[in-house]
Amino acid sequence: MFAKDVQSLVKTAHDEAGICLKVLTAYDPVAMTEAKHCFPNEPRLTYADNQSAALEGADTLIIVTEWCEFRSPDFEAIKTKLKTPVIFDGRNLYDPALVRGMGFEYLAIGR
Repeated sequence: MFAKDVQSLVKTAHDEAGICLKVLTAYDPVAMTEAKHCFPNEPRLTYADNQSAALEGADTLIIVTEWCEFRSPDFEAIKTKLKTPVIFDGRNLYDPALVRGMGFEYLAIGR
């Protein structure tokens, strides 16, 4: 399921928001083993040990899973780590007005 979700959301991010992924750093608190199994030889994919490490130097935050630890993020910390304050939310976790009010470009599927 992980691979299908990621591939679908990355395609949507590209098609709907023009987000082109050259390098993807992934973090998932549950599915890291599955991800590594699904994408064993993908040179553009690296894995982070935690949320903070995944954000270091990233251009965009793409939300693919809806685990509890992603539901109440520290948006100010996220903003300082991202090169550009862009969030593509593939799970509609956040209130668009709130996130945009904090200075992010916020793109969500179906909104």
